[in-house]
Amino acid sequence: MTPKHVAIIMDGNGRWGIKKKKSRNFGHKQGVKVVEKIINEAIKKKIKYLTLFTFSTENWKRPKKEVNFLFKLLSNYIDEELNKLILKKVKLKIIGNINKFPNFLKRKLKQAEKFTKGKHKIQINIALNYGSKEELINTVRKLNKLNLPINEKNIRENLYTKGIPDPEILIRTGNRNRLSNFLLWQLSYTEIYFVSKLWPDFEKRDFNKIISEFSLVRRNFGGIK
Repeated sequence: MTPKHVAIIMDGNGRWGIKKKKSRNFGHKQGVKVVEKIINEAIKKKIKYLTLFTFSTENWKRPKKEVNFLFKLLSNYIDEELNKLILKKVKLKIIGNINKFPNFLKRKLKQAEKFTKGKHKIQINIALNYGSKEELINTVRKLNKLNLPINEKNIRENLYTKGIPDPEILIRTGNRNRLSNFLLWQLSYTEIYFVSKLWPDFEKRDFNKIISEFSLVRRNFGGIK
């Protein structure tokens, strides 16, 4: 059984850069190369949705130089890869609140969403300035404003992930066994795979091994089969 939706917390870039006696930013740059490999592998596996935790609401606490580097890295990625993504029939969707981002980056992100809107093989959800607690609070506020009852259906239909099936698999690299405020609502019945490798060391075979292991899992959702 191939999962429809895989989510990934790509942890360990900065630590990898330091480990290599270079900079945290060097690690972030290397991490982008791994993203490309995993996108290609997900397309081969016919996975329909891939969600990548790219910048959290807590990441603003990092040094300003590092935050600016991450923004530049994302901007350069769009410049260099957008046409390739269109050719591969990849649709990009931003989940999170990007209002605090620099104007030039907001424009690029919105253009990338617009240009990749057509027929696609896979949808890549890029979680930017994303925090699950903030998402849930904003959803409840929205429901109150619309005078809608607070129930599971209405919450689900007003999250950033509206219309996207919940992930069957969450992968977290970096030797950290926690969710870090990521998709807390959506991960209620997700199979979680914690990987000790830092993200730049994560390989296609690691990804494929997890997909293979998942195919053997019986998912009962609280029932008995």
